[in-house]
Amino acid sequence: MMRKIITFGEIMLRFSTHVGQRLSQASLINMHYGGAEANVGVALSHFGHEVFYVSKVPENQLGTAVESHLKSHGVHTNYLLKGGERLGTYYVESGAGPRSSQVVYDRAHSSFSQAAIKDFNFDEIFSNASLFHVSGITAALSPALKELTLIALKKAKEYGVLTSFDFNYRAKLWSQKEASEAIKTLLPYADICSCGELDAIYLLGIDKADDYLSRAEKLKYYYAKIQEMYPNIQYMSSTFREVISTSNNTLQGNFYTDGELYQSSVYQIDSIIDRVGGGDAFASGVLHGIMEKMPPQELISFATAASVLKHTVEGDANIFSADEIETFMKNEPGKIVR
Repeated sequence: MMRKIITFGEIMLRFSTHVGQRLSQASLINMHYGGAEANVGVALSHFGHEVFYVSKVPENQLGTAVESHLKSHGVHTNYLLKGGERLGTYYVESGAGPRSSQVVYDRAHSSFSQAAIKDFNFDEIFSNASLFHVSGITAALSPALKELTLIALKKAKEYGVLTSFDFNYRAKLWSQKEASEAIKTLLPYADICSCGELDAIYLLGIDKADDYLSRAEKLKYYYAKIQEMYPNIQYMSSTFREVISTSNNTLQGNFYTDGELYQSSVYQIDSIIDRVGGGDAFASGVLHGIMEKMPPQELISFATAASVLKHTVEGDANIFSADEIETFMKNEPGKIVR
């Protein structure tokens, strides 16, 4: 049985330089459409879920292109509104070796950032829905969207919808103080939460764990503290990433439920094509596992494998099916699947 899933946020046009070029010297540039909640929606659609994306885009060729992008991945656009001034964009200067990638946002006055409460009929949107996903990025874009995010979470709970909130803190969008104040109002309405140790310390004000604890024990401590503060949160997740170079990272997934922390194997990703959207791919894997009632260890293995595979393709979204991810989990890395 397909379940109705709602994701709510801004989708943007991404311009990326080719590896080895700085923005200041680029004459050719790659274009992709993406945004945190849109990426999660695309991935969940590829996993076989019925996904509806809620957003607002301009009524021009770029807005039409966004709609085509979503539909091409099976995402429903019934709640994609048209209007406003422009589509938000962002620029990625692709890193190489020890040089990190850099992001420049150009999203002021975008159609979505100027969306108003009256634009969305959440009673219709959440009717018969099973899951709602939103992130801190949406709440960071404007005071109205901060209020809208809270209203949406409350309305989802009224309809008995399972709710997912990803902290997704971006220092270029708001300060730690602003994020902390807003997120603390949203968390009482979240069932699923994606956050890490730094979020716990700097956004929720939790005391640092003892130094003698292992990294896993520290994370378990932070998650237990968060659950004390917000007992409504049933599931928490995050990744441990070690950046050896821009194209060589290690990744391990973490999933916390019922007082226990489950961890995936540590993956070595040594030929990264595109890291953008890796966190969204992980989040979508967690949500898929929860929706499919996977055992926790199987869930975190699936979610981490989904994120690892995302690193191997260009674009913001993960476009692998659940079967492809499960096949990847069973086979040796790099082995030809015949």
